[in-house]
Amino acid sequence: MPKGSPRPWSYYLIRLLFKFVLKIFYGTIVVEGIENIPVTGQPCVVCANHTNSLTDALLLVTAIPSRKRNMLRLTAKSTQFGKRTFTSWLIESAGTIPIKRRKDFADGNADNTEVMAKLIEALEHGDAVCMFPEGASRYHPTIAPLKTGVARIVSDVLSRNRDNPEFEMSVLTCSITYMNRQHFRSDVLVTFHPPLKFAPKTSPELLSPVDYTHIRTLTSDLHAQIASGTFDAPSWELIRMARLAAPIYAPLGTSMGLGDYVRVVRTFLEAFKAEGARPTSTSPVRATGDANGTGNENGRISETQGEEANGSGSRSPADEAQDEEDWATLKEDLKNYLSDLYRLRIKDDRIRRPLPRPVIFYRMIIRLTWAIFLLSISIPGLILWTPVGATTYYAVHNFKKTGPSWDVWDEVAQYKLVYGLLSGLAVWFLTTLLTLPLAPITFFTTPLLMWITLRWFEDAVSSFRAFATLSRLLWVGKSTLARLRERRRDLYVRIMDLAVNELGLPADPEAVFVDGDGDGEGGRGRTKGRMKGRGKRQYFSVRRRRKRDWNETLRLYEQWEYDDI
Repeated sequence: MPKGSPRPWSYYLIRLLFKFVLKIFYGTIVVEGIENIPVTGQPCVVCANHTNSLTDALLLVTAIPSRKRNMLRLTAKSTQFGKRTFTSWLIESAGTIPIKRRKDFADGNADNTEVMAKLIEALEHGDAVCMFPEGASRYHPTIAPLKTGVARIVSDVLSRNRDNPEFEMSVLTCSITYMNRQHFRSDVLVTFHPPLKFAPKTSPELLSPVDYTHIRTLTSDLHAQIASGTFDAPSWELIRMARLAAPIYAPLGTSMGLGDYVRVVRTFLEAFKAEGARPTSTSPVRATGDANGTGNENGRISETQGEEANGSGSRSPADEAQDEEDWATLKEDLKNYLSDLYRLRIKDDRIRRPLPRPVIFYRMIIRLTWAIFLLSISIPGLILWTPVGATTYYAVHNFKKTGPSWDVWDEVAQYKLVYGLLSGLAVWFLTTLLTLPLAPITFFTTPLLMWITLRWFEDAVSSFRAFATLSRLLWVGKSTLARLRERRRDLYVRIMDLAVNELGLPADPEAVFVDGDGDGEGGRGRTKGRMKGRGKRQYFSVRRRRKRDWNETLRLYEQWEYDDI
């Protein structure tokens, strides 16, 4: 069995460095399906959706445990190489393989023969190679049609080893889902699917000379598997509606992990994409028992159960027409309700649970007092964070001017990570230098103070947002709130009917779902009772707060929707 390439020291340093940076930039990173990752020595192509430029690759590098894979060989566009920039050094030091793209050359010629040979050689050596079959990272709500490169590499590798009966390789697909990809302290889900395994004796149709139909079929299968774990829609509007339907179905406070939340949203999204057609292949939604997505059989909604919920009897044309009309009306009503919430800057949960004015005033005082207190004790640490924030803002502000939004916004997170890392390291070492007599102490206390400050500031911002939302409730007339409440009750009945009878979702989400991935990577499942007992303590934990709303970011105002471009 091949042993795989040895890990270079620079790769170890990069992985350690960016694992730390990613955990600062993203509030929660949940990794599912770790058990699906082939171990070192087993040839493997890792392919994922590509929506966030270099950040996608860094997430995969840090998400794959070193106990599973010695290293992950990355691929990147050739124009990223040979530059005197930190990003270029980073890419080259990680053992990344350059791939030429036709659009990057004036004559349109891009010879990747040598590159493909290196990839095949790495796979035969037992390495894991990372590829993004979309071919480019773009800020779009939909996954682009996959290029056939991965399927052709599988065919080439199998053909070269057709006389080796023991040879086997895997294609490990991965779905990366960002809640708000470029915003500080947002959340991200990384889901590794069961690998597709290939061998010369089990996949003879991929041996050369190969019928290109099989290449396209494999590429289509990869696309379907990647899309099954993330949001894939023709417009941001559909994603926004699905993300509103999910909390109406499972209200704020439901102990739902990020993985289950994404699957519930995606289930509604696939239904809305059907344009009134009865859904036939929605993803099973499971109440996970651990962060790896192994699940809990008592809470799992199987595909068979979903099909039974959809019904198997024949339906008349009149029934089908009525269904289409109901779906169209529901989508329009959801859109209007979302627009009203956005206009009033009120979250759905405030409509669901009305509060008397005395209670609103009391909670406003509590939230504002807590925010001021946390902000006050955060001031020393915020002084250290100020250069980091200013440098990052300046760099990103100038970068956004370099091209159209659809072409540059996917690199915003990358710029924030890189400039945040460099400026953060500068602050750390400069602080140590300026306190030279106490350097052995400040060398360790400076990053600790910055982290604690980040946690305090995160809670302060959250409390201030709650204060602002409560204050807006006072300005909204009682008649307006009553009308919104009535519309929400109507939407709730229709969405629950859709979720339970059409999509096969649990009828009582608050009782079924368990926060299985609330601790992020490697988090373990726990019972609902235990979560209730420690929910408030974990919410203000110094290590990481437990979010009640997976759409939350570190902003003074709510992140209501995706940025349209």
